[in-house]
Amino acid sequence: MVSIVSTVAYLGLEARSVEVQCQIAPGMVGFAVVGLPDKAVAESRERVRAAISSLGLALPPKRITINLSPADLPKEGSHYDLPIALALLAAMGLVDAETLAHYLVVGELGLDGKVAGSPGVLLAALHASSRGMGLICPSAQGPEAAWAGQIEVVAAPDLLALLNHLKGQTHLRPPEPGIVLEPVAGPDLKMVKGQETAKRALEIAAAGGHNLCMTGPPGAGKSLLASCLPGILPDLTPAEALEVSMISSVAGNLEGGRLVRHRPFRSPHHSASMPALVGGGARVRPGEVSLAHLGVLFLDELPEFQRVVLDSLRQPLETGEVSVARANNHVTFPANFQLVAAMNPCRCGHLGDAALACSRAPRCAADYQAKISGPLLDRIDLHVEVQAVSAADLVLPPPAEGSAEVAGRVRRARQIQDVRLHGEKARTNAELDGEMLKDSATPDDAGQKLLAQAAEAMRLSARGYTRILRVARTIADLAGAETVGRIHIAEALSYRRQPPRN
Repeated sequence: MVSIVSTVAYLGLEARSVEVQCQIAPGMVGFAVVGLPDKAVAESRERVRAAISSLGLALPPKRITINLSPADLPKEGSHYDLPIALALLAAMGLVDAETLAHYLVVGELGLDGKVAGSPGVLLAALHASSRGMGLICPSAQGPEAAWAGQIEVVAAPDLLALLNHLKGQTHLRPPEPGIVLEPVAGPDLKMVKGQETAKRALEIAAAGGHNLCMTGPPGAGKSLLASCLPGILPDLTPAEALEVSMISSVAGNLEGGRLVRHRPFRSPHHSASMPALVGGGARVRPGEVSLAHLGVLFLDELPEFQRVVLDSLRQPLETGEVSVARANNHVTFPANFQLVAAMNPCRCGHLGDAALACSRAPRCAADYQAKISGPLLDRIDLHVEVQAVSAADLVLPPPAEGSAEVAGRVRRARQIQDVRLHGEKARTNAELDGEMLKDSATPDDAGQKLLAQAAEAMRLSARGYTRILRVARTIADLAGAETVGRIHIAEALSYRRQPPRN
């Protein structure tokens, strides 16, 4: 007799159906797990054996074979423990196999029979819902699974409680969806003294989802400005919150099923490796670009990152997703993030200040900024110089306008974009392309003439030309203008990258 329990394998944000087939047959005593398991899955037989022993049961002295079908699909992770245990108990006649056929099962087992959490439960719940099945999962992740909607969730604290529930002897209460966390208040723009140009660029970046690079001396407030960005961005929609939570679930960061409505803000250290930034590793996991999906990826000290790591951002910046290729696997994660970078103008950071600049200025600036490739810089819409803050600026009273006022303008601009892009794949002006860009961002005659002159003088690439139109459309939205005019083009051109000063 072969008993079957359904579970899943995770490939990026995709859950693939997997059958756990168990056969107990006469022959040499053994316990084998086949079907391309990784080490964590292969070791599950010892956890399953101990968990069943904790119930006072012993495995039959026969040959036990567990097959994970399809056999050519790699199986990774500890969430196969519970389905393997239930398939084995069904083959032993201790659990009704027909009852198990209505559930998809995930969960890790402890040696004492406790059911521990494992990454990806939200994806498993959505997959089970699409197949019209229920879900058996760890009790700690029941609130996470409940976000999948109309689905029966059995959240089990341990193997004994689950068996009693399946036999009808006790009843496990269905979990409630986890709470939606309120955003944690961050720095306010009122804390920033001066820097009006940089604050204006930050507002445009937030309104249109544009990439931003701030260049200035140490202590000018670049990191503070970047940390103010989450406070002026609009909250995630419910659909977007679920999308972000799916990534957190796969990464194992979704604690207690708590969904968040504020946009992610990720700030990796400049020593981050390529797998840490774009995803990968022996067991493919989402990187920082995916954890920042629909939010902000802040790279401080941009030239200090390895050049090959920075160049790996070029594909996700253009396509909104990242593909991680392995010999036996090919995984795609969403990576539609907003890049905000900060850098010093040169290694010493004081280019332009004769009293503090090093003896190699301005050559040091060219060498330092050459660490960042031109194609990557061309993908950044807004480049702004952040000037040093003087002592006179620091003693000034706080500005009258803070994050709340700027967030209101950003919200109104996003509402205009929502109406314009209704039914389209693009979410913001930064994603406008093709006919959408032509229909919404074509400037008037004066603006068209200025753009043509600038394209020739600045030798703009086709990508740079397109990004100026996108930024100008956002500036027009902030002003409430229906048509992109000369003044909007002029301001957008002022944010294009300037070469290092000689």
